Amino acid sequence: MVTTVTTDNEIGCIKAATDILGDKWTPQLLRFFINEEKVRFCQIQDLVGGINPRTLSARLAQLEDKGIIIKDHATGNSRCEYSLTEKGRDLMPVLHAMQSWSTQYS
Repeated sequence: MVTTVTTDNEIGCIKAATDILGDKWTPQLLRFFINEEKVRFCQIQDLVGGINPRTLSARLAQLEDKGIIIKDHATGNSRCEYSLTEKGRDLMPVLHAMQSWSTQYS
């Protein structure tokens, strides 16, 4: 019988990623940043489809609080744009891997 032992450090590493990516909407929101440098709220809402504006706003605020995206008001009007931080860009290989897995097994 083989026993696998996990350490708190191993679980902590997974926990940090799932704290960010572990809900229904966040991976879907972040995928729009793969091809776009900056994305507006309305663009995300239109592309995701079915997300309540309050939920979208809460998810974007959460990603901003965690340092994954940054909100930019420099568009010259009341609209703002969101872009990935370096920390957010470092998540892109994870999203690519999720996409590959989904394509292979769905």
